[in-house]
Amino acid sequence: MFLTLNHQKLDIYNFSKTFTLECYKLTKIFPADEKFGMISQIRRAALSVHLNIAEGSSRKSEVERKRYYEIARGSVIEIDAALDVAKDIEYLNNYDLTKLGESMIKCFKLLSGLIEAKASH
Repeated sequence: MFLTLNHQKLDIYNFSKTFTLECYKLTKIFPADEKFGMISQIRRAALSVHLNIAEGSSRKSEVERKRYYEIARGSVIEIDAALDVAKDIEYLNNYDLTKLGESMIKCFKLLSGLIEAKASH
């Protein structure tokens, strides 16, 4: 926000921000009794995606960068699994998941590409 750094120019950084915001919007419709359960878990995982991309991109070592991107991708998978449960307990019935789904898939693919690129070096 105050710093102007290279990670802000990365497509994945901008997609992950959109994804994080979509996760926060979605969890606003969850029942209040999920505040310390699924809402908290999804939001922490979403923020983890965005923050690990930012922190990872600042690392000098390819190995370190790859590890942060792997953690971010793991958080995307965690959110997908949580949403699978949320769907089954009918929390998602009246919510258009299009934008969230698109941003999730885009983040997953871009992170996978970054991880693969780091593995081939």
